[in-house]
Amino acid sequence: MTDRPQLYVDSARVCVVTDLGRVAGPARGLAVNGALDQFAARAANALVGNAPTDPLIEATGFGITFRPSHDVLLSVTGAPAEPAVDGRAHPAWTPLSVRAGETVRVGISDAGLRAYVAVHGSFDVPRLMGSCAPDSMIGFGTQVASGTVLPLLRSHPPLVNRRFGATVFHFGIPRDVGRVCSVLDVVDGPDAAEFGPGLQRLYDSPYTVTPRINHVGMRVAGPVPRRSVTGEVLSRGVPIGAVEAPTGDELLVLMRGRGITAGYPVLAVLTSRALDHAAQLRPGQTIRFHRTTASAATAAYLERRRLLDRVALRARTAFAALV
Repeated sequence: MTDRPQLYVDSARVCVVTDLGRVAGPARGLAVNGALDQFAARAANALVGNAPTDPLIEATGFGITFRPSHDVLLSVTGAPAEPAVDGRAHPAWTPLSVRAGETVRVGISDAGLRAYVAVHGSFDVPRLMGSCAPDSMIGFGTQVASGTVLPLLRSHPPLVNRRFGATVFHFGIPRDVGRVCSVLDVVDGPDAAEFGPGLQRLYDSPYTVTPRINHVGMRVAGPVPRRSVTGEVLSRGVPIGAVEAPTGDELLVLMRGRGITAGYPVLAVLTSRALDHAAQLRPGQTIRFHRTTASAATAAYLERRRLLDRVALRARTAFAALV
């Protein structure tokens, strides 16, 4: 036990401390990186009264087990999972009080790939250009493994109903919010016209997520549309979510760790909401691409942001009233 709140990690395999990304990075040649499921990361921080950009844990594939040195308030979002405290299951996507020394286990079901753990007050970790987002290209970031001790900025007294022993707050997150969707909305990419009628293959064909998936990109196997024109594709900046058509039999979907230039034609770009869904896809899953418009994608994004804004306001109001 220490005077300073800490999180003792008993078990972790593919976990990092991250945030929403290094927005100042691309202008200086660094990828933005950050949480792949941005909605889940924002929601996790909102549920415990944190700022959207506060650091939190991203656990990929295998989950994480940890113990706080002090009483804390945390939330678990992302992949369908039910956190357990000393073996007692609690719902995800809601604030959860954990007493000092209790063991928290966050498993990840086969229905998703990444879970997010936010702690009220957040973690005290190194930052670069204002962000703690790991960057494998420059070797920066806070990796979380078995035995890691993560410093916390503050503790939080228990917010538990004395009669039922459960955390008492519900901030309006819908029950199906963590559902993983296998249909990815896309808008036309900058090279879509070069594929001619062959572009329709992207929307008519199923694709399979391959094991080649990480923060940089995700490869999906299936019919690859080919350009109907000849000529070199110049290397240029590409957006996060770009769907590229390499020369092989797989499409490449660029994620938040992608480089700032590329040389493959971009036939489509995932919407912000589809990027969150893509972050939860596991190898072997079958997906489809669905063509949408920029206006529809913007409307869907704003709907989700308004939901998060309401949750964040309710959480801040509730926790402020308890101080």
